[in-house]
Amino acid sequence: MPPPIASDPWLAGRHFGIVIDAGSSGSRLQIYSWKDPSIVSTDWASTFSHTLPKVEKGTKNGEDWSTKVEPGISTFAENPEDIGAYLRPLLSHVRDKIPPSLHKDTPLFLLATAGMRLLSSEKQADILKETCSFLVRHSYFKIDDPSENGPCGSSVLIITGEEEGLFGWIAVNYLMDGFTNKQGHTTYGFLDMGGASTQIAFEPGKDHELDTNDLIDVRLRLLDGDEIHHKVFVTTWLGYGTNQARERYVGMAIEGFEESRSGEADVVPDPCLPKDLELVETPAFVGHASDHIQKTHHLKGTGSFEQCMQKTSTLLNKSKPCPDVPCLMDGVHVPPIDFSVSHFIGVSEYWFSSEHVFGLGGPYNFVQYERAASNFCAREWSDIVHEHEETVKHRPLDGDGEVQGKNGEVVAVGKWGPQVEITRLQMQCFKAAWITNVLHEGIGMPRIVDIGGNTTSESDNVDAKAEQKGLGRPAFQSMDSVGDIAISWTLGKMVLEASKEVPPLHGTVPPINDPQIPEGFPVKPIRPWSSLDGLEDRLTPHLPPSLHRTSLGFSPVLLILYTMVFFVILLIACPLRRQSRAFCLRTLRKVAKRDLNSFALEEGKFLNGNGIISRPPSPTSGPTSGPIKWLRPLRQFLVPKPKRSRTRPSVLTLTGLNSNVHDGPVTPIRGSPIRSYTLPTGMILANSGGSRSSSPIPPSPNNGIVDDTNGGSSSFSPSRNTSHMNLSSMITRSVSRVNVNSGHQISDGFLHD
Repeated sequence: MPPPIASDPWLAGRHFGIVIDAGSSGSRLQIYSWKDPSIVSTDWASTFSHTLPKVEKGTKNGEDWSTKVEPGISTFAENPEDIGAYLRPLLSHVRDKIPPSLHKDTPLFLLATAGMRLLSSEKQADILKETCSFLVRHSYFKIDDPSENGPCGSSVLIITGEEEGLFGWIAVNYLMDGFTNKQGHTTYGFLDMGGASTQIAFEPGKDHELDTNDLIDVRLRLLDGDEIHHKVFVTTWLGYGTNQARERYVGMAIEGFEESRSGEADVVPDPCLPKDLELVETPAFVGHASDHIQKTHHLKGTGSFEQCMQKTSTLLNKSKPCPDVPCLMDGVHVPPIDFSVSHFIGVSEYWFSSEHVFGLGGPYNFVQYERAASNFCAREWSDIVHEHEETVKHRPLDGDGEVQGKNGEVVAVGKWGPQVEITRLQMQCFKAAWITNVLHEGIGMPRIVDIGGNTTSESDNVDAKAEQKGLGRPAFQSMDSVGDIAISWTLGKMVLEASKEVPPLHGTVPPINDPQIPEGFPVKPIRPWSSLDGLEDRLTPHLPPSLHRTSLGFSPVLLILYTMVFFVILLIACPLRRQSRAFCLRTLRKVAKRDLNSFALEEGKFLNGNGIISRPPSPTSGPTSGPIKWLRPLRQFLVPKPKRSRTRPSVLTLTGLNSNVHDGPVTPIRGSPIRSYTLPTGMILANSGGSRSSSPIPPSPNNGIVDDTNGGSSSFSPSRNTSHMNLSSMITRSVSRVNVNSGHQISDGFLHD
């Protein structure tokens, strides 16, 4: 169905939000919508203004607001490049439901749960990066910029079990009016159980609010601008979901069987399976086990719900040390729960195991639930399979367990519908026992038992029994939805997003943000080790609060890391500086020679055998031009300056060795540094005025040495005949090193200052 048109009244002032729940078995996209809070708060009557924004399904007719793809996104750990094809159907679906003009204002979240938490940090990072890249490139929805939370900020990330439980707590109390209840009751508690983990979230009583430091502050803004605040405790038990608990149970059962076995048979009796059901299982979570224990075994059901409860109760680890009393399961601290005040809603596995097989969803009655589980476990497996095959042949009515015949008449009630798979029936006995133990032995929920025995059989009596026990409302009830809105942590996330859009009463009121997990909380948000932010998360708790990012305004951990990297590079580079300088100088010489050759050829100059241009620019013509000019700064930087000598060197400039000398540079010839040259009597070393001499000059009385009285630089012009250059070249090489800053001159054969 195409999206609604702009003139549709339902669309006027409507905002949308998208959440993709990336779970372990699949990714489900859900579209939510709500009216613009700034418009609603002025239009609604006062009786409705003191409520949260109304979040509902994101399609006009309430259909096709959700879709799912399988398998879970964590299965792409080895080939993250395939995530694009995996997510493309979800994007295609949502494009058809939301008008294109609203895409840029519609937030999109992909939040991964337990399946992604089990991967390594490197694989998590690869999947998140590829997912973020695909969503940004192939949609115009509102996605956060990169931040410390991830490549797409808070739009694409892995949430913890605590965050999942907290969002679920918001959803439950939003649907059950727990935030605006005026009857004196506290908010509802939230219980969620999946395949890998289980969560609990509740608001402790006022008497215990100050007894714990791990409460999370939840802020929500009502339509009239008022805010509500709640202190919520939330925790998760990883490995306490039904599937993970079953794996631990199988390992424990096989290990116990091997320790007491007396025969050769490998069939392990299992009271948690229906009678005569036989499964082939491989143990997991077996410590210090022998090779034989770790092999595949056959488990055969004996169908005893009571024995199953006894065996599974040890998996709660109630005897584990408790560092911070009180504790529930596995030594995890949980504030005291007053069940006369706190009432809990259970979703997911609590609902499936109660309603889909037993038909007992809703208010929980321990006696009725125990009787239904005992009867199911004791049944022959062949009888269960036959009933399941007969049930799937008929279409259930509205999921209430009614089965129609061929003519439309109701032929049975309480039968399983097509949503109940054979694998559910195989594990139903174990899951029922595990849920019962978690509720009563783990969390400590009281059992409501008739004084005269287990005679209660109607769930309608649960409310009356609860009133007799002083509990008021039922202490626990399993639910799947309220009205036509499913209870899901994704709904809680959208309620929070809609609350952020409500205008505050004053400009000084801080904005509504996602609840922050406090310092020292048992579980932190998961970030990949490969990111620097992940490293900072692990090092920050070891620093004083004054050195945290929030106090300084920048990351001290990253600053220290960058400084360490700089010094490591410096320590490596210093010992190699001489080799590096020599290499650079050799390279520069080669480049200079190549550029000179090219320049000479282009300008029509003559190069002698040493690659020197025969007619260089005059010293009085300014800075040297040509290709070598750009190398001067780099050469001056690389070539060390010579140390200044303490002795006073003589300034000798030799010119005009004979009348045949012509203009042009002299190629120096390397001579011995200690060999001295005896100048022949009558050789003229300098001429007056720095001009070129073409005729011999009589020798002076000072052994033929004449002072260049004009102080100018004399031109030395040897003959173009290379035979006339040897002596002049050697003399020029020997005496051409001049310290121009010394201020000494040779005049009349004496050294003057």
